[in-house]
Amino acid sequence: MSLFWIVLRQLAEIEAMATSKKLITREEWEKKLSDVKIKKEDMNKLVMNFLVTEGFVDVAEKFRKESGTEPDIDLATISDRMAVKKAVQSGNVEDAIEKVNDLNPEILDTNPQLFFHLQQQRLIELIRNGKVEEALEFAQEELAPRGEENIAFLEELERTVALLAFEDVANCPVGDLLDISQRLKTASEVNAAILTSQSHEKDPKLPSLLKMLVWAQNQLDEKAAYPRITNLSTANLEDPAV
Repeated sequence: MSLFWIVLRQLAEIEAMATSKKLITREEWEKKLSDVKIKKEDMNKLVMNFLVTEGFVDVAEKFRKESGTEPDIDLATISDRMAVKKAVQSGNVEDAIEKVNDLNPEILDTNPQLFFHLQQQRLIELIRNGKVEEALEFAQEELAPRGEENIAFLEELERTVALLAFEDVANCPVGDLLDISQRLKTASEVNAAILTSQSHEKDPKLPSLLKMLVWAQNQLDEKAAYPRITNLSTANLEDPAV
């Protein structure tokens, strides 16, 4: 049983209590937690899921050998996926598109939004490198036709081309397009699409479980004072303020 379901069970129990806040001691809380048994195999699968989804192929292989946990995807495919992600993150969008097509040409054929965003990133890189004429030609030939078919694409294209209107692009209203975060956003989208094409979840389970833990604790805060996890990196229980 996941940590989320443990906390949810506690929430259900507390909701049945009186409306006034109840103080739950550390001893009581730890006893409730200890009553729920979590299989080591389930925890190992959770770790493996994170390693595979995020692309830590070497660590995943080592973890497989040490824990005996088999991934639900061929580890060899992770290297190819990470090569695509790295290409986008370094601005080599053409190379990334080639690598995606080598993996599975249907990924871009069936995902026009992803293909547009890759082409948009390619335009951003041309502008970043000062290739104004090439950027304008590329925008007109490759992106404008797609913008005519999709109003959302057109708005994104107009925002990107607006970079050419400013001398100091780093501090202009659309300068965020040149931030590394824009590359990371596009790379993440490509990574998710490749995972989906391989029938694998596009997001790791662990961050989602932690978000649900935070949500569950916020719900519990309204009902009781209890030892809660404040620092998710250490997961230490902190005694409630009395």
